[in-house]
Amino acid sequence: MRMGKRLTALLTLLALLCWLPLSAEAKKKTAKQAPAAKVSAQQSDWRVKVAQQKLQALGLSKEKPSGRMTDATQAALKKFQQQHKLKASGALDDKTYRKLTWEAFAKEGITNVKGSEIVKQAAKYKGVPYKFGGVTTKGFDCSGYVQYVFKNCRAALPRAADEQVLQGIFVTQKQLRPGDLVFFTTYAAGASHVGIYAGKNQFWSATSSKGVMLCSLQDNYWKTRYYGARRVLVSNGEV
Repeated sequence: MRMGKRLTALLTLLALLCWLPLSAEAKKKTAKQAPAAKVSAQQSDWRVKVAQQKLQALGLSKEKPSGRMTDATQAALKKFQQQHKLKASGALDDKTYRKLTWEAFAKEGITNVKGSEIVKQAAKYKGVPYKFGGVTTKGFDCSGYVQYVFKNCRAALPRAADEQVLQGIFVTQKQLRPGDLVFFTTYAAGASHVGIYAGKNQFWSATSSKGVMLCSLQDNYWKTRYYGARRVLVSNGEV
């Protein structure tokens, strides 16, 4: 009887020892999956926010972009889908998203400026010091600098980086052309820093450390914080 109890106790202990590492491994796996799920959710919210801005640009919605799929957003999407002979589901599928961004780009894209002109203008302010909230040559912050450069090229952009990132169309790093906007996640989540792509993996930016300077996308600081890019110049072509 005692031998049986000891055997049972031993088997129970072995089972616990086998289970504990698996449990720890499961926790590690869950911990790794959590950030990925969070990033996926952020990207989904951002995509909805872009779609909402495009629906506004096309006059199909008056709803302020929030990143949340609301009844009003679904109704506007359904109307857009009907207009362009897409499946009128009200869902933001890939086909609808691509068509929506193209149609809005044709309407709101900057048509009277070339990328080379933007880059030439951006270079003029090399060395201007950084100033949080700055929008003049006495001192720029990142988005104030970008807005100022485009304004001096007869082109309008919103003031803040998180508004500028909603303009134009998405482009990959391989598709970048001079004059495109590049965005980074720095002091806040999402697009909190912006620069002007200059070609050859370089971009003009108002940095907090050295003011306006030419930076490299290959620099580890920017490489690890890269958020995405937008094309706002129609002359830079379709993707």
